[in-house]
Amino acid sequence: MLTDTILFCMGIVVGAMNAIAGGGGLIGFPVLLSVGLRALTADATSYIAVLPGQIASAFSYRRYIAKVPKMYWLLLIPCAGGTIIGSQLLRTTSFSDFDKLVPFLVLLSVVIFALQPLLHFNLLKHLRASHKSTTVFFFIAFTMFLATIYSGYFSVGLGLAILVPLGMITLHEVHTLNAIKALVAITVIVVALAGIFSAHIINWHYGLIVAGGNVIGGYFGARFAQKVSSHYPRIVVTIIGVLTAAYLAWRYH
Repeated sequence: MLTDTILFCMGIVVGAMNAIAGGGGLIGFPVLLSVGLRALTADATSYIAVLPGQIASAFSYRRYIAKVPKMYWLLLIPCAGGTIIGSQLLRTTSFSDFDKLVPFLVLLSVVIFALQPLLHFNLLKHLRASHKSTTVFFFIAFTMFLATIYSGYFSVGLGLAILVPLGMITLHEVHTLNAIKALVAITVIVVALAGIFSAHIINWHYGLIVAGGNVIGGYFGARFAQKVSSHYPRIVVTIIGVLTAAYLAWRYH
């Protein structure tokens, strides 16, 4: 009962962090490990755990979803393609091999998350110099494809890797961009779950408990995100991510 309560509360925090700044998985993943799940199972379980929160976030941004330009809906195609590849790689990875990889996967997520603003600034500067909207769009689509291979393999990277290509989208309304982020995340999660469903590596009990809290955090986090800056949550998530990577490196190596 205590474990379920902890996981439910953790789901609220993860849902809120994903809606505000991304990176909620860096908080939820070590908690799933602490209740006894193997790293591979925790990774797969995280997909079902965060799906309701992303749906709740999308619902909160529903009036901005209506403003999403039609061309950006096409980005869901490379997202699905990349996720299919990532999820198939995940289901063929052994538990012991994933244990060895997970510290590096977490650290990569932290690096991507921490450097995201810098990446956005430099990439946008070069892309805008081309003055070709089609070139920019296809570059975003390609980077989205690569990002979702990673996100389809490692659920913690879901809200982090896709932020890099999404940050290259030039929209004046930041909440419309957050609406696109929610749609992309839902696409990745649904496709990933379809890919690993028959592999029997998901702990449905823990996943659904976290998912319950995730709905609350995702909905209210999205509403809160429309009023506050993501700067300080980004710093907190980065610190937690570095500590998590260090702990996993010590635990598995």
